[in-house]
Amino acid sequence: MHWTKALIVITFLTVPALEAQAASNNLQSFTTDAQAQQHCPGDRVVWANMSSGVYHLRGERYYGRTKNGVYACQKDAEQHGLRISRNGQ
Repeated sequence: MHWTKALIVITFLTVPALEAQAASNNLQSFTTDAQAQQHCPGDRVVWANMSSGVYHLRGERYYGRTKNGVYACQKDAEQHGLRISRNGQ
């Protein structure tokens, strides 16, 4: 009975990470904020954390600071399944 619960928890925790990884395969991403801004001048540049599937806005705590992240256009990030940070960090 315990292994079933563990399997459910593991599956629940890994699915968002797998979805974010799949999204990163097609996401137009950049290594610098300036490169991203040149590509999407009419859109907001965000920091897309590919491990969590969350993107952060400029001025937020984790913007440009997570290990597995890239700069991208906000619309592009949303189209690839990433969501905005819920707590403004």
